[in-house]
Amino acid sequence: MTRKMSSKEKIIDTASKLFQEQGYHATGLNQITKESGAPKGSLYYYFPEGKEQLAMVAVEKTAEVIAGRIEEGLRVADDPVKAVQSLILQLADAFEEKDKRAGVPVAAVVLETASTSEKIRKACEKAYDLWHEMFAARLIKAGYEKEEAQEAALVINAMIEGAFINVLARKNGEPLRKIAKYIPVILRK
Repeated sequence: MTRKMSSKEKIIDTASKLFQEQGYHATGLNQITKESGAPKGSLYYYFPEGKEQLAMVAVEKTAEVIAGRIEEGLRVADDPVKAVQSLILQLADAFEEKDKRAGVPVAAVVLETASTSEKIRKACEKAYDLWHEMFAARLIKAGYEKEEAQEAALVINAMIEGAFINVLARKNGEPLRKIAKYIPVILRK
């Protein structure tokens, strides 16, 4: 039995999707309300500080969702190289099988708001830190030194983000598949 989503959850999920697809400035509160199906007054009830507060919560929610995907993907193999490659290939396949607009989960938001909203910038920074730490923890578990693991995690996540921008431009997962080939070079011991 599927649990019914609350109005607040619908608003957050819709905002997360729209911010990812359209960016922060192109997404209006009326559109979020309309597409979520939530009563108009509920947006300001749950987010009295408005769009900025909603964006921060949406970024946090997106960070958690992506963290779950990373965690699941990194469990596929004991070898960290194979685990990271597998995760990247899963991302490429998911892009091609599902919604081709999905991709870089917080990039559009941080690119648009980093210089205008310190609160949203911090929420995005926290999301990236979470993902980096997940990659680093997996590498540390495999025997990498902490500093080496943290540097490699940053490079891996940056490669994935950059590849996703190319994926969106090309409308296929090939850029992700290509960076997956280079993971052994980055993670060589």
